[in-house]
Amino acid sequence: MTSADVTLLALHGLRLTGLAEAAAVAEVFGVDPGPIEVELKALADDDLVVRRDRPPRTGWLLTAEGRAEGARLVAAELDAAGARAALRAWYDRFPPLNSRLLDVCCRWQLRDPRANVLNDHRDPAYDRSVVAELVALDADAQPFCAGLAGVLGRFGCYGPRLAHALERVTSGATEYIDRPLVASYHTVWFELHEDLLATLGLDRAAETARLAQPRR
Repeated sequence: MTSADVTLLALHGLRLTGLAEAAAVAEVFGVDPGPIEVELKALADDDLVVRRDRPPRTGWLLTAEGRAEGARLVAAELDAAGARAALRAWYDRFPPLNSRLLDVCCRWQLRDPRANVLNDHRDPAYDRSVVAELVALDADAQPFCAGLAGVLGRFGCYGPRLAHALERVTSGATEYIDRPLVASYHTVWFELHEDLLATLGLDRAAETARLAQPRR
């Protein structure tokens, strides 16, 4: 990686993870945490990131200036690759997959969302049916992630990370469906969604409102 690559990954990784240690930022992109740690310390000298050491969570956090600089770098990366239109075309295929993922997570947490009946996980058949839906979703998500990686190589991390989370789920570690603060399927998916929005310069709230509008 060049120094410019490390700067982009350090800033953009914090955009995706929020408060995080260098190792967690590096894990997003599957890179060595050593250069990320060094870069974050240098970025702190430029007031682009700050260190927070208040338990229970500690790590690095973007400043407003760091968020703006990260946005500038990913936009420049996309435009230098001439990939904006292609990535937007792939992003337009994302909402149906996202709706399916949200439905899986909702069904995992609630037996009857309309009545707000919690899933107490005492019905193995029901839980297996939800896991089966996640497996089916991943079968469609993997080609989508491969398509993104073909447009911009940085997106190549998401397919393997989702596959690893699913492997944990199907091996019995069902907390890897949606538990926060671990690399669960939902956590990785959220980072993928945020990466798409950030790279394309889209606002999450505006996109949510747009997608909620009835089609004519």
